[in-house]
Amino acid sequence: MSQLTNDVPEGILLVDKPQGITSHDVVSKMRRVFHMKKVGHAGTLDPMATGMLLILIGKATKASQYLMSMDKEYVGRVKLGVITDSQDADGEVTEERAVPALSEEQVKAEMKTFIGDQYQTPPMFSAKKINGQKLYKLARQGKTVAREPRVIHISRFDMTKFELPEVSFIVGTSKGAYVRTIANDLGERLGCGGHLNELRRTAVGQFRIEKASTIEALENMSPSTLRKQLIPVIQAVPSHAL
Repeated sequence: MSQLTNDVPEGILLVDKPQGITSHDVVSKMRRVFHMKKVGHAGTLDPMATGMLLILIGKATKASQYLMSMDKEYVGRVKLGVITDSQDADGEVTEERAVPALSEEQVKAEMKTFIGDQYQTPPMFSAKKINGQKLYKLARQGKTVAREPRVIHISRFDMTKFELPEVSFIVGTSKGAYVRTIANDLGERLGCGGHLNELRRTAVGQFRIEKASTIEALENMSPSTLRKQLIPVIQAVPSHAL
């Protein structure tokens, strides 16, 4: 792609992150696409997860805190009976338990108990920092440190498919919620443990995954087409938040 010219581009870019790369990897790719360093993102997705990642171009990076505070929606799958150290499929299996003969209604009833405000303890395998150190780096050294629980809100937690030992779901969360911890906690409440086996972010605030572009598509767009993908910040962020 030829280098973008004229005025410096700015805005919000909706990217459909593929599995197996970090959110920072996506930022690095978009820096090359736009030939500029001032690129960031609003809300990390784990390498295992796919879906909506808000990439901020140019002056749009000033709106990161506001955009990160927006509610999120995810679809995913929990595998019951298998517990991992990271609470997801990327971790090492630490325990396996028998899955009881749960009914669909039993699991749905347990999922409903998650709705509302609650305290959630950030997992050790996370990018959260304590005393300047990222937790996942400590976890890889076999260390566990105390983490302060924080208040999160779950607006919905609905089953979409019931195929034991797996349960597929759609969940709506506030800022700061870890879906793999929700999956882990669901397994514990059901008496057999579990981990997050699949996750896709389908919405951030008013932005839906259907409007997002793949990295490959963005890398092959002409400069003019690429600019058209940028959402003006003023359309998404109140002026007082800038």
